[in-house]
Formats: sequence, C-alpha cells, structure tokens
Amino acid sequence: MPRPVARVVKGIVLTIVCALVIIPFLGIFATSVAPAGQLAANNGFVLWPEAFSLDAYRSILSGGVVSGALVISVGVTLVGTALSLSATALMAYALARPSTIGRAPVLTLLLLSLLFTPGMIPTYLIVKQIGLLDSLWALILPSMLSAFNVIVMRSFFQGIPGELIDSAKIDGATEWQIFRLISLPLSKAVLAVIGLFYAVQYWNAFFNALLYLNDSSLWPLQMVLRTYVVNGTNLSPADLGPTEILPPQPAIQMAILVVSFLPIVCVYPFLQKYFAKGVLTGAVKG
Repeated sequence: MPRPVARVVKGIVLTIVCALVIIPFLGIFATSVAPAGQLAANNGFVLWPEAFSLDAYRSILSGGVVSGALVISVGVTLVGTALSLSATALMAYALARPSTIGRAPVLTLLLLSLLFTPGMIPTYLIVKQIGLLDSLWALILPSMLSAFNVIVMRSFFQGIPGELIDSAKIDGATEWQIFRLISLPLSKAVLAVIGLFYAVQYWNAFFNALLYLNDSSLWPLQMVLRTYVVNGTNLSPADLGPTEILPPQPAIQMAILVVSFLPIVCVYPFLQKYFAKGVLTGAVKG
C-alpha cells in the first residue's frame, strides 16, 4: 500500500476509534445538562443539548446523599493513597536492601500472595473480628498494600547505583536518611505511577463498601453510583440537596456519573509525564 494511502487509512481508523471513545462521554455530559423536554423526547439520552442547565449538578452537590458520598470518596482516596504509598515504599526499600533481616522469607510470602489470595469469606471474617465493619477503615486497610506494587518499587530501588548509597554511608548517613534523602527523590516517576494506581483503586472501589458497610451514610460515591445509576434506583427529593425543581432522573444519574470519573480525568494529565517514564522503569538497562 502506498505511503500516502496508508496514512489516510490510519487517520480514518484513528478518527473512528477516537469517536467511539469520545461520543459516549459526550452523550453522558450532554444528558446531564439537557432540559427536561429534550430528555423526554429522546428517551432520556441526548448527544447535543438544546439548552444548558446545571440544575442536576446543583441538586446533587448542594447536600444529600451524593455530596456526602463524594466527601467520603475524596477522604478515603487521599488517606488510603498516602498510607499505601508510605507502606509500599518502606517495604520495598527494606526488601531491596541485602542487609535486611528476614528479607528472603518476607519476599517469598509476598510472591506467594500474588498466587494465592485469601478469599472473600476469610477476609470478611478478619475484618469483622478486628471490628472494622461499618467503619471507613474497612475501605482502606484490607487493600492498603499491593504485592505487585511492592515488587515494582523494589526493582526500582535495586536499580539505584550502589556507589551512591555507599558514598552516603561513608558520609555518615543512616538507612532512614538514605531512604528519605536519596531513594525517594530519585523515585518520583515510579511513586507517581503507583500513586495513580492506588488512587484509581480507592476511588473506583465499591465491593469493599458493599461487603463491610451496612450504614448507607458511609457509602462512597461508587456505591451511590451503583445504586442509583447501575441499578436504576430513582433518587427522591430527600436524597438530594435543597432544590426548587427536581431535575429529570436521567440528568441526575448522568451528573453522578460525570462527578464519579471527572477527578481521575483531571488528575491524570498532571501525572502523565511521570507515567510514561515510570512504566518503563527497569525495561532498559544501561
């Protein structure tokens, strides 16, 4: 195939793929801001709104179930990501140092955890035994540490030149100072990637809430999304903030969906430059 024709074909294929990705998001946003009459005429889904209305967003963000769930999701994501990154970095650095006592058995257990998962019922019984039912800590502690992320970060720490660490020891630096002042500043890329993985995990998680939270006032945003969008349960005026006019249910549901994915979409561009570098960590040596 001639090169100009190949470029045209590639451009057409990429345009079609981009359209298939963008059009659903456009339809979700358009439905959330469309007027009630247009939604009724189009069976609750539009691709281009005739008018622009933010009534659905005002209703869900001015108090009520969605606002409370949004605050919980933001808190769980921030606290969980910070704790997970700290635990992962500390454990990975310890496993990367040859002088760590018990390094081999711990690493073996870590690798075995990738092959054999504890299962839902044993995990539930442990969470119940330590009193985490109906607690927001149940959304963080059971999934705080990922063996895969620990192994990735351990590989990065092992790639730090040994001469650099030896020179720091000669200057009198302790292991904690080497970790804090040398290893962490050099690992910004892998920290950004793993932090993004953890943040997406906490933000999108709903199964832990489904298992461990019986109190609906503690539900994160994804549980609200599952209840009112996936299951199709209608929100009553009591579930929303103070509003004079109740927006159409399709607009409210699509507004919840937009709020659920917008934070990750906004954060990703700031981490993209680290992401491209972090995913290639250890792939090239030289």
